[in-house]
Amino acid sequence: MLQSGDTAFVLISAALVLLMIPGLALFYGGMVRKKNVLGTIMQSFILISLVTFEWVYLGYSLSFGPDIKGLIGSLRWAGFSGVGAAPNPDYAATVPHLAFAMFQCMFAAITPALITGAVAERLRFGPFLVFSLAWTILVYNPVCHWVWGNGGWLKEMGVLDFAGGIVVHLTCGAAALAAVLATGPRKDHGRHQIVPHNLPMTLLGTGLLWFGWFGFNAGSALAADGVAVGAFAATHLGGMAGMATWCVIEWWHRGKPTTLGAASGAVAGLATITPGAGFVSPGWAVAIGMLAGAVCYGAVLVKARLRFDDSLDVVGIHGVGGVLGTLLVGVAASKLVNPAGADGLACGNPGQLGVQALAVVVVGVFAFAVSWLLLVAVRAAMGLRLAPQAETIGLDLSEHTEAAYGE
Repeated sequence: MLQSGDTAFVLISAALVLLMIPGLALFYGGMVRKKNVLGTIMQSFILISLVTFEWVYLGYSLSFGPDIKGLIGSLRWAGFSGVGAAPNPDYAATVPHLAFAMFQCMFAAITPALITGAVAERLRFGPFLVFSLAWTILVYNPVCHWVWGNGGWLKEMGVLDFAGGIVVHLTCGAAALAAVLATGPRKDHGRHQIVPHNLPMTLLGTGLLWFGWFGFNAGSALAADGVAVGAFAATHLGGMAGMATWCVIEWWHRGKPTTLGAASGAVAGLATITPGAGFVSPGWAVAIGMLAGAVCYGAVLVKARLRFDDSLDVVGIHGVGGVLGTLLVGVAASKLVNPAGADGLACGNPGQLGVQALAVVVVGVFAFAVSWLLLVAVRAAMGLRLAPQAETIGLDLSEHTEAAYGE
């Protein structure tokens, strides 16, 4: 039966998740050089439109439509056919089916936007659009069905992913790794230091991401209830613990904490708590956030030593955070927190950790392999990278004939 309070909560949460996309645009935009800021922001903003079209006419039905052998949804709901004001009890019994579909639309839109940070400052706009659309259809939609769709094979195995550690962060992290390898480093990478042009913009983006993340995680309860409250609390605790831990380690390691480190640690904590937000206690949320700050900081250090040009640390933060958080659900989940979930290793159920590990391996390999093949295909058909001269000029002028700042 429809509940007006639950419906209002889900609609507000959907709006908060949408706000994360311009938040991400500012977060990424501040970290690039000023000649690339508009091009970087545009790569996030345009996906609101591109992925929404895909979601309405194809993606929602493939992700959540009636199951076909645990692998994909049918096209029964293509074009939002039959998706209206009545609830769908398979997913949310107290909100309109259309409200649920639009809430999930925002998740679909932000996921490929996260990938763009890995290859910032060197990807042409046209090939980026082609890859993003194909990736959403061939990677995001199937994985979403496996994990969240009614009848999805990983869901049937008991995999827990409250708000997207697997569906969002692991898939984008694996795709980001493939994109860096397929695209190659920026031509200036390793020759001289490449520094962010506007850290206040990045911090503003971090704040918007953190704010929107409450809708991302708490909204995934799909009801204004105790599980949503727990997810809300876990989200904040994970984010603050990630930020604090990153700053402490950076202070010890480099001698001074930085604002960029604070922003990175916060996002690492938020990403890592996402799969367990509605399944773990507040104490575990703090512990997960602290582990996120430490592990993701280490991952970024490894990237630097390998001279691996993941421009904005998508692999080290979202990919590693998604893996870490997904595995920690298998340790920390408790039915005392969410009776609809499962107990983890700490509650006497080691099998849950095995299920989570299987999901990490399967989804990680699948997302990387398909992303690599798509990138190779797009590169062969259209090319991926800016020409050297265009890269020197920057994305803003070469791809959009605009400049963010006047002389």
